[in-house]
Amino acid sequence: MRYDIPAPMLAKAAASVPDPAKTPGGLLYEPKWDGFRGLIAWDGETVEIGSRGAKPLTRYFPELVEAIPQLLPGPCLLDGEIVVATGPAGAQRLDWEALSQRIHPAASRVAKLAAETPAMFIAFDLLASGDDDLLDQSFETRRARLETVMDGVEHPLHITRTTRDREAAVRWLAEFEGAGLDGVVAKPLDQPYAPGKRTLIKIKHARTADVVALGYRIHKSGSGVGSLLVGLYDDEGTLRQVGGVAAWSDVRRQELVDELAPLVERDETGEAVTGESERSRFSGAKDVSFVRLRPERVLEVRYDQLEGARFRHTVQFDRWRPDRDARSCTYDQLDTVAGYDLADVLH
Repeated sequence: MRYDIPAPMLAKAAASVPDPAKTPGGLLYEPKWDGFRGLIAWDGETVEIGSRGAKPLTRYFPELVEAIPQLLPGPCLLDGEIVVATGPAGAQRLDWEALSQRIHPAASRVAKLAAETPAMFIAFDLLASGDDDLLDQSFETRRARLETVMDGVEHPLHITRTTRDREAAVRWLAEFEGAGLDGVVAKPLDQPYAPGKRTLIKIKHARTADVVALGYRIHKSGSGVGSLLVGLYDDEGTLRQVGGVAAWSDVRRQELVDELAPLVERDETGEAVTGESERSRFSGAKDVSFVRLRPERVLEVRYDQLEGARFRHTVQFDRWRPDRDARSCTYDQLDTVAGYDLADVLH
């Protein structure tokens, strides 16, 4: 048999953990794992790992490709998350940076990282088992079948924890962030699998920070501000780039060019000074140059979490803060999260 890997089912954001009593059929809550979405197809002969996008992930995780035929009881199609954990025993947490390093063109580099920082797969749905196509079955049925398939399956394959208790989900939202998780997902129990549809509910942490505008990239159309680069001052007084704000409307992109013009750094000839952001493995041939701004203007942004010294995702613009001095925008204002051992999330 051969499984066709569908587009993954997606989630829409909510501000708080929803009440199951207000959802016909009820809800099941899960931790929201912060990794690469992966759909694993094991047909009894070969393993394929599909991604949320069109890019296959199979070649980047040879340790999972090796483990899956040995551990799974039979052919199946699993939906879940690929994660990497680092840290000492008793204080492990998910490590996005270590995971993202796996997307590398050199097989030798991938093999080295697979040995040094091996990945895990956290299964949270079952789309097919043997000859049974389960897409049209309710999530409650699929979850029960998943528990049967994963019964006794060992590391690095895991099945995600679940609860029907909203109060437990609220605790998870607060506690599991300390292990590097991303929030909580609520899943309607009576719904079939809906590829590409946002029928699940995700609840993530919402926080704000005052940051300094330090530059902008030109929009890919060649006109207007595509993204505004922002920074924070560290303990030594160095302004460090921490992320970017995007998603401006066409009109607003043009307005920003004029608004930011007085802050553009210029050389002795009057030309705008440009810089270049640190190129990542995801940049490829993408233009990472930006127009430098004098670090004087402060804005408030919404973010979900910090990864190392940078915001984990693109942040959202909230408002300008003309009342704030740029030098006061430091890392000290950011929330700190109590540590939580990943082993306590897995079991």
